Amino acid sequence: MSPATKERVDRGTGTGLGAPWNVIVLNDNHNTFEGVAFALSATIPSLSYDQGMSLANRIHNTGQAIVWSGHKEPAELYWDQLRAAGLTMAPLERV
Repeated sequence: MSPATKERVDRGTGTGLGAPWNVIVLNDNHNTFEGVAFALSATIPSLSYDQGMSLANRIHNTGQAIVWSGHKEPAELYWDQLRAAGLTMAPLERV
């Protein structure tokens, strides 16, 4: 490596696992509150239908909501499953 070239080192969060990834659902005009709540509760572990309704309300009122945050591999899985269920997804976001 030449002296003019700098290498960028990702130091992560110090856990050795890197920074978490956010799964973000966007508001749209074609999904119902019930449909969003069902998709979320069927996809995200330990998320109840009532919690899904709360998130659907947040998505509607603010335009988006982080519905899950964690390691990249499950984030990609949940993102794909929610998109397949018809939800409008933002690109995965690294915190």
